[in-house]
Amino acid sequence: MRKRIVYSLLAMPLLFAACNDPKTNTTNTHSNTTTQTPPPVYEFGFNLNDYNISRDTLKQGDTFGKLLENHQIGATEIHRIAEITKELINPRNFQVGKPYAFLFDKKTPDTAHSFIYQPNLVDYVVVHLADSVYAYTAQRKVSVKERAVAGSISNNLTVDAQEAGIGQQATYQLGQIFDYTVDFFRLQKGDVFKIIYDEKFVEDTINAGVEKVKAAYFKWEGKEYYAFNFTTDSIKGSSGYYDENGNMMKRMFLKAPLDIFRITSKFGMRFHPVLHRMKGHFGTDYAAPTGTPIRTTAAGTVIEAGYGSGNGNYVKVRHNNTYTTQYLHMSKILVKRGQGVAQGQVIGLVGSTGLATGPHVCYRFWKNGVQVDPLKEKMPDSVPIEANLKAQYLEYIKPLKEQLDKLGN
Repeated sequence: MRKRIVYSLLAMPLLFAACNDPKTNTTNTHSNTTTQTPPPVYEFGFNLNDYNISRDTLKQGDTFGKLLENHQIGATEIHRIAEITKELINPRNFQVGKPYAFLFDKKTPDTAHSFIYQPNLVDYVVVHLADSVYAYTAQRKVSVKERAVAGSISNNLTVDAQEAGIGQQATYQLGQIFDYTVDFFRLQKGDVFKIIYDEKFVEDTINAGVEKVKAAYFKWEGKEYYAFNFTTDSIKGSSGYYDENGNMMKRMFLKAPLDIFRITSKFGMRFHPVLHRMKGHFGTDYAAPTGTPIRTTAAGTVIEAGYGSGNGNYVKVRHNNTYTTQYLHMSKILVKRGQGVAQGQVIGLVGSTGLATGPHVCYRFWKNGVQVDPLKEKMPDSVPIEANLKAQYLEYIKPLKEQLDKLGN
């Protein structure tokens, strides 16, 4: 039988009795009783002083009907409630681990007054059960706080950002912003990073993640990189990251096909670990655990997806008439031939199929039909911001750049 925890917020009256004053020898002949009403405690739009609340989380096999049945609601009434609320209480939206609650009016404590389901931290659904049945959605109070943090590299970005007080989600976005310009596996001690971002909080206390990274900075190999988030189309909500001169941070190709990796073999001649002889290696090997997502470094069309005796499971993507890339030794292929793929889309998982001694992806790069070293190749320049927006952009980023420059000084 499921244990039900009920929170009761009963007001406790305070009784003040009259007493004798020994100094004045004056006796009060009557007593005064004062009842102090507790301050309201609001949650989900209800004053919980008026209700008992039973909280729980969805377990495997839980359904809306089953939860209602557990609270003494009959089958006929359950069917009626389900029909009325089916637009908002959809069985497909019920997820194990998500919180829900039943409210019981203290005037009628044996009958469920309302059911509340929380699909995420912000949104919730209320099903009114007493008297008339109806349902509605609402949101908890969300506040946004700006954070501006600076740090330096002594270990790696993940560890050093955490020590500087930057959250995991903001750190990930910082990495994504500079994915096209900074090689995070060639960072040196003393490299500097800075970030200004908005963080969301539910009811002022529950962290709900990053709303937007406004600006960021990285000093790598002695060069400074700035990035500013700018909305280019307010109607469509289009935005992107641009540098201090208005050039887009996003470039045609990502630096690498993996988020987490180490380079184990570069482009050129090498002693082949399986064939045990010198052989030309016309790719770059990125080692990573089996199952690590492999992403395509640029948008394009899958022209090959299959198995080769040496390549193992592999995918080849044509990006345009100039560039083609290939990804070898996958444990699993996640795309099909002829399929269009977006930049950064996961196309397979790291494995060790074919001629491979351990889990890695061999990344191959063609320019005009000739295999080249992507680590040495000069990639296409980024696209600048539209000319009619540049003056507005430069004015917009001025205070953000000043704020970044002052961080950590």
